[in-house]
Amino acid sequence: MRFSVYQVSRKGGREKNEDRMGYCYTRDSGLFALADGMGGHPEGEMASQIALQTLAALYQRDAKPQLKDPVRFLTEAIMAGHHQLLRYASERGLIDTPRTTIVACVLQGNTAYWAHCGDSRLYFVRGDKLIARTRDHSYSELQETLAAVVPIGERYNRNVLFTCLGSPGKPVVDTSGPLVLQSGDRVLLCSDGLWSSVDDDVITHHVATRSISDSVPELVEQALRTAGAKSDNVTVLAVEWEGAEDESARGISTQTLGEEVFASTIQASVGSDPGLEPDDLDEAEIERSIREINEAIRRSSQKKG
Repeated sequence: MRFSVYQVSRKGGREKNEDRMGYCYTRDSGLFALADGMGGHPEGEMASQIALQTLAALYQRDAKPQLKDPVRFLTEAIMAGHHQLLRYASERGLIDTPRTTIVACVLQGNTAYWAHCGDSRLYFVRGDKLIARTRDHSYSELQETLAAVVPIGERYNRNVLFTCLGSPGKPVVDTSGPLVLQSGDRVLLCSDGLWSSVDDDVITHHVATRSISDSVPELVEQALRTAGAKSDNVTVLAVEWEGAEDESARGISTQTLGEEVFASTIQASVGSDPGLEPDDLDEAEIERSIREINEAIRRSSQKKG
């Protein structure tokens, strides 16, 4: 397996960067992921970090050196991240749960699989064409999708999501794949700080016509310029399959790795917190955490009343 990867994250006009990104790989499989901690809720940066760390820890456990079922892995690992956020909030007595969007992609064999929750996006570019893009879990995108059959009334703000990790209800996780890869295919994952300021056709053109080491930083800078002083965090991770010859794109070959070798740019756990070990994802514990969070919210509402 051979690929090139390039990633950039900028704080923009925000006080802190709540986006997180990273990738893991074995000899025969690669996982690429990005999460965007949600403002308006506590500890967005911790939410995105926990979601990615849970993904990475479960990937390390299951990719030996391939995942048996990539779609199932993505669904279950993303849901595990959600449960870890509930546990994190419960153990710290938080009134509200940290929340995050997430998008993740597995490249394995000669196929691609991906999943997302929220409005962090994946773009799949082949040649000069956009082959696939995730559909945001926002009311505005749902409204546009249904416009042909349902009259559009008041338009929703694009930032209003109907699902995310850490939400009180069960998150919606959409999956895609397998899609057979061709040499030169490019996959771009990004937070909404990019696509809210740069149109899809511009993103596609940059990714299609330039190396990822040139297109990614230029797209990020364009998003920051367009949004100005109030720019959101802008984070982009791009992968080229059977990579480019451009050495600055950090081409990676896994052919010489042993079956047990695992490499990651994502930490496997949060500090020394034992509550975030992947083997400790007990369903009874998860349900207990949910009940405790709901009870804390109920008590808070009574006090405000």
